[in-house]
Amino acid sequence: MKKDRLLIIEDEPSVAKQLKWALGEAYEIAVAGEAHTARKLLRAGAFAVATLDLGLPPHPDSPREGLTLLEELPALAPHTRIVVITGNSEQETALKAVALGAVDFCEKPIDLKILEIILSRTFRLQALETANRELRQQTDHCGALCGMLGVSPVMQTLFGLIRKVSASDYPVLVTGESGTGKEMVAHALHDLSPRAAKPLVIINCGAIPENLLESELFGHEKGAFTGAVGRKIGKFEQADGGTVFLDEIGELPLAMQVKLLRCLQEGTIERIGGSRPLTLDVRVVAATNIDLKAAVARGAFREDLYFRLNVVPLQLPSLRERAEDILLLAQHFLRSEAQAHKKGRVSFASDAVAALGAHPWPGNVRELQNRIRRALATISSQWIGAADLGLEEVRPEAAGEPFYTLQAARERAERRCLQQALLLSGNNISQAAKLMETSRPTVHDLMKKHGITV
Repeated sequence: MKKDRLLIIEDEPSVAKQLKWALGEAYEIAVAGEAHTARKLLRAGAFAVATLDLGLPPHPDSPREGLTLLEELPALAPHTRIVVITGNSEQETALKAVALGAVDFCEKPIDLKILEIILSRTFRLQALETANRELRQQTDHCGALCGMLGVSPVMQTLFGLIRKVSASDYPVLVTGESGTGKEMVAHALHDLSPRAAKPLVIINCGAIPENLLESELFGHEKGAFTGAVGRKIGKFEQADGGTVFLDEIGELPLAMQVKLLRCLQEGTIERIGGSRPLTLDVRVVAATNIDLKAAVARGAFREDLYFRLNVVPLQLPSLRERAEDILLLAQHFLRSEAQAHKKGRVSFASDAVAALGAHPWPGNVRELQNRIRRALATISSQWIGAADLGLEEVRPEAAGEPFYTLQAARERAERRCLQQALLLSGNNISQAAKLMETSRPTVHDLMKKHGITV
């Protein structure tokens, strides 16, 4: 059986030798005696877990070098978990190490039984995280990303951008109509990033009264104003090391825009009534459903803040622009809501399917979900019709369908049949072939003909 790989970062040869001898039966072990070697080994990405003695050369009597290495870990090896080895009189240093990302600590002199328990638990945690990442990657290929669904080309392009952008710390500006899923994008950017273990703090800029906004974002000290009976830690400080999602950023008052700009430029905040700035490590994702360029033009939004936030723009398509996803989303919401409310097996009637495709969806995905919830609350059978969804039944003469030649109509029906079979089979070619009552080679030929990939 293949052993898990453990990296021991320890500058004292006798301690390193003892640990290697004691743990060698359970793990495949490598040793780094100083930070430079540790960085090279961590960057290779071969170690799920590492132990770290904070006192490393050239400052073996200080935790400085070890803490610096911990700060660099998200860039060096974002999936490696660190167990800190520390002296029994260095509790404060150990807690600081945990705040920087260490999963646990073991005090010196080392009790090997305790260390073995800590390591076993850490390896299990890392294995669960790895399995979760792999599952997330597998579902990505079936039209899903961190809870978002979409098989349409525009959504597949968006998923690819999110995966790329999540690895960076650059600010992201998410734009799109109300109900398109901007908050879900923020969750995906955070969950796929090296900051995933730290907080994601969500701030609705339009829901907080203007006179409370600065305190909510940046906090205040005791006595800073009437009613400030104690210190308040603001949302940005709560998100230190993680991500802040500023929803409805276009609603932020101009006075607060100035303070937010300074926070983004300098990486610091000041609590109201505070005497010194606080340095924070926060990634900012902002979202809006208004045209910020137009807001800049009319003086309602600062141009410098707009460019500071709009480093990486992500435009969410409306549901009208991703017609291929309407039935996929509807089926997903129907299954999940029916299961949650113990409705048994519920299906869409043919008139409901037609109505779902014809409706313009001004409220986007949120409207779709709410209509399905409404239908489940009122139906008395196992079928949902167009009327149950509050949608008009689509008659052929009123559908506004363009005229197709016979050949074009055949190809259109062929493509639609193929897309639905792949959707229902989770992109399983063999299952799709069975649903279409044809062969695997025919399915492959049709996919090539219509430019469909899975």
